[in-house]
Amino acid sequence: MEEIMVILIKNAEVYAPEKLGRKDVLVLDQHIAAIGDNLKVDFGGAVPVTEVDGTDMVLTPGFIDSHVHVLGGGGEGGFATRTPEAVLTDFTTCGITTVCGLIGTDGVTRDMRSLVAKVHGLDEEGISTYCYTGNYKIPINTLTGDVMTDIMMIDKCIGVGEVALSDHRSSQPTQAEFERIVADARVAGMLSGKAGIVDIHLGDSTRYLDMILALVHNTEIPYTQILPTHINRNAELFDAGLDYVKEGGYIDFTGNADIDYWETVCSEVRVCKGFRRYYDLGLDPDHFTMSSDGQGSMPVFDANGVYKGIGVATSACLLKEIRESVDREALPLDFVLRCVTSNPAKLLKLHNKGHIQTGYDADILLLNKKDLTVNTVIAKGQIMVSEGKPVKFGTFEHIRK
Repeated sequence: MEEIMVILIKNAEVYAPEKLGRKDVLVLDQHIAAIGDNLKVDFGGAVPVTEVDGTDMVLTPGFIDSHVHVLGGGGEGGFATRTPEAVLTDFTTCGITTVCGLIGTDGVTRDMRSLVAKVHGLDEEGISTYCYTGNYKIPINTLTGDVMTDIMMIDKCIGVGEVALSDHRSSQPTQAEFERIVADARVAGMLSGKAGIVDIHLGDSTRYLDMILALVHNTEIPYTQILPTHINRNAELFDAGLDYVKEGGYIDFTGNADIDYWETVCSEVRVCKGFRRYYDLGLDPDHFTMSSDGQGSMPVFDANGVYKGIGVATSACLLKEIRESVDREALPLDFVLRCVTSNPAKLLKLHNKGHIQTGYDADILLLNKKDLTVNTVIAKGQIMVSEGKPVKFGTFEHIRK
């Protein structure tokens, strides 16, 4: 019989993500059992209780990273540029308790069998995981041979992605091909109680969101079925993304670990500056998310599409972007937290995720209040990080050098 975990967090400043003030939070097994003042629990010694002092800490929902190359990505510069797989502490040490895995450019040496196995493995190691079927390519590479069947019959599969548009690496799909994929994903999601969302990789082309706009303007498919990512790739695309939100759409920012480089050398819109524009325009606070593109390749091409070099994205960027948005742009913490907690949970239909609320999953992040660095991470009711150091590791992490 597994031991029931009981954790009592005392005197933390709670952001649920909305600010609740100083509270105690009780975790019983894998769920949040109570939120209140001066909580006490006593099982007469029958069940051990772990007490965590939350004084001078900010308590938030564990982060949701909705776009992660858990198998690794890349290969745009040849086989030697294939990026490595993710391991458990790549996520937990930066406050991420839920990930959605996907495949990008290379759908040949990485496939759906490996992706489904990988997300199951990470789940067994202690975090919550989901995945998309397919990759950049259209027609979609599926596991069962059919998009609808993958979404409906593979428990981890919640949608399609990342499908590439407006990019020289895309399959250059027709409008009809693209619309059929989104339509199939929507119906499959309805029938299985899942999001059935399509994650869209947007490239540098000046076509920007043209195919997405044609779909939502000329079909009955709602904005909620599509999440265009890399929206801050350049200023022109970002402007188009803001206009898209104004008419009801949703957008996904891509965080960067090397923020200065990608802003100055590659002309990306710095995430904190993008958040500031979004906030100042008074756009719907539920219509933006942020993901890391973790373990994905970060290739650099010249104006003619010639490969010039490559880097690797990291999930650690999410917390860095949150911190910079608060410190540099003075944005409210409860506003910026939404993009990695309640907003992706709602859009992806991740039930019981993204909120500090009684009955919800015990995915909890404790940040040191003075600098918003990680102190404690709890995933599915288990302490994964304590005092800033991982206490639970992936199966083979101990042999890393």
